[in-house]
Amino acid sequence: MDRRQLGRTSKELADLCRKSKFFRCASKYSVPSDESVRDILALFQEVLFIGYFGKQEIPDWDLVPHLHVLMSRLHDSLATQIAKSLVHECGMPREGCDLCNSNGEENASLIIGKIPHIRRMLEGDVQAAYDGDPAAKSFDEIIFSYPGLRAIMVHRIAHELYLQDVPLLPRIMSEYAHAVTGIDIHPGATIGKNFFIDHGTGVVIGETTVIGDNVKIYQGVTLGALSFPKDERGNLLRDIKRHPTLEDNVTVYSGTTILGGDTVIGRGSTVGGNVWLTKSVPPGTKVVIKTPELRMKGELLGHARPGESMVGVKARRPIGRRPAGKAARGDEAPGRKRAGKSARGRKSTGRPRGKPARAETTGRKRSGTPSRRKTAGGRGGKRAPKRAGRKTVRKKAAGKKKPGRR
Repeated sequence: MDRRQLGRTSKELADLCRKSKFFRCASKYSVPSDESVRDILALFQEVLFIGYFGKQEIPDWDLVPHLHVLMSRLHDSLATQIAKSLVHECGMPREGCDLCNSNGEENASLIIGKIPHIRRMLEGDVQAAYDGDPAAKSFDEIIFSYPGLRAIMVHRIAHELYLQDVPLLPRIMSEYAHAVTGIDIHPGATIGKNFFIDHGTGVVIGETTVIGDNVKIYQGVTLGALSFPKDERGNLLRDIKRHPTLEDNVTVYSGTTILGGDTVIGRGSTVGGNVWLTKSVPPGTKVVIKTPELRMKGELLGHARPGESMVGVKARRPIGRRPAGKAARGDEAPGRKRAGKSARGRKSTGRPRGKPARAETTGRKRSGTPSRRKTAGGRGGKRAPKRAGRKTVRKKAAGKKKPGRR
């Protein structure tokens, strides 16, 4: 590679970094570390599900000291990353300011104090998953393997930081969970107790969504905004409710889209799959779409037609049998050779595909057909005259080759 070209490209990119209002220069401003955020979430997971992740064999007498060490590490890492987020927001140089560093310590202490509350909420989420999924064999299986639980865990942590007005860090956490699980929950969404996301892939929950207790949703559900209102200058209004509300004991099945800040799904309602909903639903309502008309092409033998019972249905035509008068491709009279290559590798004279071969006579009369003898290779008589519209079939002499062909 040309070193001079590499130097010119590096200088051009550095100048863009210094001048851009979107991408601030990394040497001047403080930013949170994506890798550190992943480590913080791993520490949270180890603390919240103690004995499942990280060190697993912990005697009872060592449980409190072990948790103390973990939470001390968690506090220090959180304080650093929160301070970086605050410094980034206020635009101070990398050295930071004392106020941002102090606020980082304070916010880290607040979130550490909320860990028991987050743990209690997650216990309810595990119970909801076990009660709502017959495929779940144990609580341990859910804790280890369910992507919905991991997404909810990250959300409950990020939501507490969001409520503390910590910038940037909650969104980094939620987008990490989105990348890992395929479930996109904005840290601003309010979610009640005993929440269960079954399967989870493709779920989207917007910032101002409010979800009550004992709610269950399936994969592909979108709780989104219907429109984006703007002010007189054309800027988006950001501090208004744009996403729906799901009251207690609501179930939403896969592929459903519910939009709008004024849309409320009443307590105890069920919304079926693939529904598009932009208006409120009273409590105790079941919402389903009309069954679409299905069109089926082709017919399986022995199966009922649409609207027909299978009782008494007979095979409409046995497999392999053709209607009378139609010969199957490849069916030949006994003693006839198939068109194609002969045993010695030569191509024999074949008939056009789809036309049955004309029977050859050997001097014996057939009913309704005049007697005619064909000769092979010109020996033993005269060749029968051609008839208009028909092709004569020649018999090759056995073992005789065409001139010029091998």
